[in-house]
Formats: sequence, C-alpha cells, structure tokens
Amino acid sequence: MINFRNIHPRKRVALVAHDNRKAELMEWAYANREMLAKNELYGTGTTGKLLEETLDQPVIRLLSGPLGGDQQVGSMIAEEKIDLLIFFWDPMSAQPHDPDVKALLRLCVVWNIPVASNRATADFMFTSPLMDEEYVASQIDYSTYLNRKV
Repeated sequence: MINFRNIHPRKRVALVAHDNRKAELMEWAYANREMLAKNELYGTGTTGKLLEETLDQPVIRLLSGPLGGDQQVGSMIAEEKIDLLIFFWDPMSAQPHDPDVKALLRLCVVWNIPVASNRATADFMFTSPLMDEEYVASQIDYSTYLNRKV
C-alpha cells in the first residue's frame, strides 16, 4: 500500500555542509538566494549561521552535525517536517559522525525526500517546476514491517 503526503509550494529545506564544502554551499546559496527566500530554511551548526549571514534571511539553526544536528534533521524528516535536503558532504574526508551521515541519507530514502549532494544536483532540484508547486509525494506504507512478529 502507498500513502501520500502533500508538499506545499513553500518547502521546508534543510541545508548541511561539511567543513570542506561550506564555501561551495554558500556560493550556491547566494546564487539561489531568491529561490531560497521563498522557502523555510533549516541549517546545522556553523552552516546555519553562515547561511543567515550570506542570505540575510532567517535560518532555523540546529546543532552542529557532530553534536547531533544531522540526527535532528533525520528526526524532522521522520516527523514529516523537512521536504528537501541539500547536503554538500565531503567524500574525501573521514568524518567523526559518518554513521550519523549515513543514517540521515538512509532516512531520506525511507521517507522519499529529495537530496542534493553537490552543486549540480542542487541546481537540478531548484530549477524544477515542482519547487514552486504543491507536490503529492508517495510514501511506502511500512505498517507490515511495523506489525511483524519479532
């Protein structure tokens, strides 16, 4: 069985970047500031602070990723409080919170959340006509899994 949820034209967008990718995310965000201004923004740690300064608009700031910010975003995804994730992660550096990063990306797949991991995917996502429209997202019904005998 498939469930459906409405994603409104004003999206709830989480923005996250590892240290080596923060400058790239800020450049992208500045170039897309008009589109970002139409949405509700969330950012982890320093990324949230830099986004507020770069965009001159409010960003709901969560904890730093290694201190639980990635898990906060994941929790918000599971509670259907985040519609999109822009996560410029660093594939070349080991992160102290790699398990959190993997869990966050896994939750995006489980909850059918679009994820952009670099400038190209963020550009494709934000130039989609669906960014300005209501979207009905399908969601796998996990009730069989939840009701299984253990």
